[in-house]
Parts: sequence; C-alpha cells; structure tokens
Amino acid sequence: MKGKVALVTGAAKRIGAAIARRLHAAGASVVLHYRGAKVDAAKLEAELNAQRAGSAQRVKQELLEEGAAEALIAAVLARFGRLDLLVNNASMFYATPVGRIRAKHWSELVGANLRAPLLLSQEAAPHLAKAKGSIVNIVDIHAERPLKNYVVYSIAKAGLAALTRSLALELGPKVRVNGVAPGAIAWPEDGRFETAERRRVVATTPLARVGDPSDIAQAVHFLATAPFVTGQIIAVDGGRSVFV
Repeated sequence: MKGKVALVTGAAKRIGAAIARRLHAAGASVVLHYRGAKVDAAKLEAELNAQRAGSAQRVKQELLEEGAAEALIAAVLARFGRLDLLVNNASMFYATPVGRIRAKHWSELVGANLRAPLLLSQEAAPHLAKAKGSIVNIVDIHAERPLKNYVVYSIAKAGLAALTRSLALELGPKVRVNGVAPGAIAWPEDGRFETAERRRVVATTPLARVGDPSDIAQAVHFLATAPFVTGQIIAVDGGRSVFV
C-alpha cells in the first residue's frame, strides 16, 4: 500500500478506525471520513500524522446529503491528488420491526448502507481506474441471513452485496470490487443486545467468541492487495454463517 491513497468512510472509531490504522501501517495515506465523531476523528488523524507526517486527513461529510459523494471525492483529490482504494464502511443500524416501519427508516437505512456506497463508488470509479485500484464494501452476514426485527437494515445490506457483485462486472478490468461481511465483531454501543442475546450469538459461532475490528481490517487489507480477486464477499464471522 506504500504510496497509495485510501478513503475510509465512517473511519473515526470502531471498525472504520481499525481499517484506517491497518492501511496506514501498510504504507497508505488515508482520508478519514466522519459525520459526527469529530473528537475521535481528530485524535485518529493526529495519531497517524505523528507516525508519518501529512499522511492522514479527516473530512466531515453527511453522506445522505445531495452532492455528498462529489464533495467527498473532491476533498480526497484536493488533498492527495489520487485515489487507489475506497472502503465503504459507514453504516446506520437500528431495528425496524414490521408494523413500525416508516418512510424515514427506509430513507436513512437504505441511504446510508446502499445509496451512499453506490454514489461514492460511481464518483470514485474514474479515479480508481487510473490507479488500477479497488473498492471494498463492508457488508454483513445478515445480507444473506436476515436479522429478526431489522428488516430494512437486512434489505439494505443485501442490496450492498448485490452492488458489490454488480460493480465488479461494471468496473472491471481496471477496478476490482469486493466485500467483507462481518459477524459479531463489536457490540452496538447503545446496549441494544442484552446479555442473553450476546450469549446466544457466541453459542451459535463455531469459534465460540466474538471477533475484533482488527479481523475486519485484515480482510480489507487482503482484498485491497489481491490482484486476481474481484466480485467476492468474505465472511469474517467466526463461522457463524455456516451454523445450522
């Protein structure tokens, strides 16, 4: 990744921050997109620049706004002049049980998890093609196995899986497009998964534990540097997606 430039959306903390650190450690310059986590983004930017001066830049952008994709890609090019890797990590996640689903939920969840990655990928594609770069989408194992009460989220991630494969066809041979589908990696910060549910998830995971954000970062790094891999979605879930 030395000399390359990566844009990671939702990079301020958790999985996004782990991805940014991993790519930076491999030699890439990174653009850290964030929406509201200003303090976390600033700390990460300072941390990475302390390791290698001028190698990280944070950019605030609401991805649901009109023109967001154009503005974010323009910011990357203005700072570094090129783009080699787009990691569509930014996400929105909350329950939408049937009977309580509203148009706003569709707009937010599909907007964050599917529409934004599509528009960002489209805007980035010509620049990635020049660099023979790639896109890595952070999908979810629940794209294939819907999560109960999370109807719209599951639909949106299923769409992101389809987008990953579609773009691999559309953008090849110059741009590779792959995905990583996490299982239980980092529990939601709002405590919405109670202790009993967490135990159930671990019990249905063959490796009998949750993963770490670094596991996702490692998979992203692999896909970013695997020249003959495209159109693939790797489950990083401790084997949970094969549990019967």
